[in-house]
Amino acid sequence: MITLKYFEPSDFDQLIEWSGDEAFLLQWAGKQFQFPLNKEQLKQYLNEANDMNSSDRLVYKVIDEISNQVIGHISLGVIDRHNRSGRVERVLVGDRTGRGKGYGKQMILEILRIGFDDLKLHRISLGVFDFNKSAIKCYESTGFVREGLLRDIRKYRDTYWNLIEMSILENEWARMKSN
Repeated sequence: MITLKYFEPSDFDQLIEWSGDEAFLLQWAGKQFQFPLNKEQLKQYLNEANDMNSSDRLVYKVIDEISNQVIGHISLGVIDRHNRSGRVERVLVGDRTGRGKGYGKQMILEILRIGFDDLKLHRISLGVFDFNKSAIKCYESTGFVREGLLRDIRKYRDTYWNLIEMSILENEWARMKSN
């Protein structure tokens, strides 16, 4: 089991350590950060975040409840309170030994609970590169539906990456919770 707690400056060093090389950073962080990740970028990232009533971004560290260790990072951003929508962003199981153990699915389910149950959102979306098969499987297992493919959306060195857009609606979340 995991718990999400607000990400704060004392967590910066660990996320920087996990950020990886340029390709890995681009995969989990998108255009939000530039390689190499540093504390100044993370300060900007947290600017005006984490107010449940007014922020357009909620940024979390992920804590394993058994070991009480921080094992990952996730955020719910682009929160539009008028249209009742948000976007799952920067999903990372940073502790390599924790990958493949179901933490990703727990993280997604908890961020969906926050988005739908606490914030009363109607729609939550995300984007995932088409080569990230394990993430796609995780998102589909938590109720996300593929909406489309953005071809050659991100340039990395001499290649382009395709992005799959996915979303889940509040009625789909309610159905999934009741099962």
